[in-house]
Amino acid sequence: MTRIEFPGSTGEALAARLEMPQGEPRGYAVFAHCFTCSKDSKAASRISRALTGGGIAVLRFDFTGLGDSDGDFSNTNFSSNVDDLVAAAEYLQSAHRAPSLLIGHSLGGAAVIAAAERMPSVRAVATIGAPSDPSHVTALFDAARESITTEGEADVQLAGRTFRIRRQLLDDLAAQPQHDRIAGLDRALLVLHSPLDEIVGVDNAREIFEAARHPKSFVALDGADHLLTAAGDSTFAASIIAAWAARYALDARPQPNEATAVARPGSVTVTSTAEGPFTQSVVAGQHRWTADEPAPIGNDLGPSPYDLLLAGLGACTSMTMRMYADRKSIPLDEVTVTLRHERLHAQDCSECETRTGMLDHVVREITMAGDLSEEQVESLRVIADKCPVHRTLAGAVHVTTSVSS
Repeated sequence: MTRIEFPGSTGEALAARLEMPQGEPRGYAVFAHCFTCSKDSKAASRISRALTGGGIAVLRFDFTGLGDSDGDFSNTNFSSNVDDLVAAAEYLQSAHRAPSLLIGHSLGGAAVIAAAERMPSVRAVATIGAPSDPSHVTALFDAARESITTEGEADVQLAGRTFRIRRQLLDDLAAQPQHDRIAGLDRALLVLHSPLDEIVGVDNAREIFEAARHPKSFVALDGADHLLTAAGDSTFAASIIAAWAARYALDARPQPNEATAVARPGSVTVTSTAEGPFTQSVVAGQHRWTADEPAPIGNDLGPSPYDLLLAGLGACTSMTMRMYADRKSIPLDEVTVTLRHERLHAQDCSECETRTGMLDHVVREITMAGDLSEEQVESLRVIADKCPVHRTLAGAVHVTTSVSS
């Protein structure tokens, strides 16, 4: 993930992050966040990061006056947001490659539909919880509408924050020919929406879908809220977008090679990110994932360090047992390894040599399926303790550290 800035529609610097996949991207996408949200909203960050697994590079940025971007929010409107999206596409074209995919969440979904006609490179558009008409957002400040209309502006509380809303925003929203834009989109369209969305009702998805021409697709995000607060909902949305975009907006997947590998074989690279205080990007060969700490300490965007440690031991245990069973023609059908890490008082560990202080203790439970004799089960149990990772953890491990800046 790279932090960047580019000039927005009014010349103000817009803060952005560019999530890059392993190797050469199959395509570039621009993600537009929801009204008054930011590029670092949970949905934006999780979806963008997950899409890199499908070979998609994703640029997400803060609209003018929001998040880390410069400018005055009260001077912006829907049209300026669309202009910012065009500026983002122009940045990608000059610095990397023009985007072939636009993704928008909530009002950002309406914005990407409006911006697509100004981006010849875009082949597909995906919306998440988007209103069929941008003026839908005015319901958020209905209580202040009279003040905005008569006095020209008013302060409005939205999601616990105060925003100055001016009449020009209302006028601009009301003037958008969104239905005509949807009907004339001339790009593949994916509409994702939760039937339980209480902010933007699912009827908006129906109106968008009915107005659009083929190719068009609709996927229900069952059980999700409007902001896709649950990590599983964002991950599901990303998986659908990646699979759909592969048909309409992406190049064929390039073959991995040493030139495109980020971490050389046998090494793992871990890099801190701006997603949270403990969120890390992990690269191992051609594989990439996220590590984090669970809430409330971290953002829970990935497994914790100890989760990864236990996963390594569990995978090694199962692999070693499988190798042994195949070599010895043991009818082992399936292995499940469940592990947990805990801290014990040394005096409570009857099998430990150390009798004072605290000890790290790993509980490993192995379940085997197959027509196995008692002798075969015992031999597999013994071999489980001989997996390389087990030996590493049980032995003396020496770590050398070098520092550079």
